[in-house]
Amino acid sequence: MFRVTQNIEFCYGHRLLNYSGKCRHLHGHNGLAVIELEGEELDDRGMLVDFSDIKKSVRTWVDDELDHRMILNENDPAVPFFQEQGEPLYLLPHNPTAETIAKLIYDFTQSQGFPVREVGLWETPKSFATYTGC
Repeated sequence: MFRVTQNIEFCYGHRLLNYSGKCRHLHGHNGLAVIELEGEELDDRGMLVDFSDIKKSVRTWVDDELDHRMILNENDPAVPFFQEQGEPLYLLPHNPTAETIAKLIYDFTQSQGFPVREVGLWETPKSFATYTGC
């Protein structure tokens, strides 16, 4: 089995609804998405996936859609204010936890035809969540 991994750094803000800890307040993270691809065969170049193909697709999407945005629950009462101010948002139908953001990136990577095995999201240097799709 062959595996390739690409790390994608991005900054984002969020908060969690129905949560009693510090994360109930608007705050930001320097996130690190760890995208792991896996397959049994290499192409005619001897590659599972060219790193530049991941960069062109997944890294570009993360940069365009998630980097320097507030990632919020679509029911967050702050959404209308941010929209009125023209602030960049990415809205989810649920809380924007590390787990759900990892799944979001996994789903996008898979939709682009990559043989994604797992996506991890480091929310802080000491805390991360993963999604495997299995």
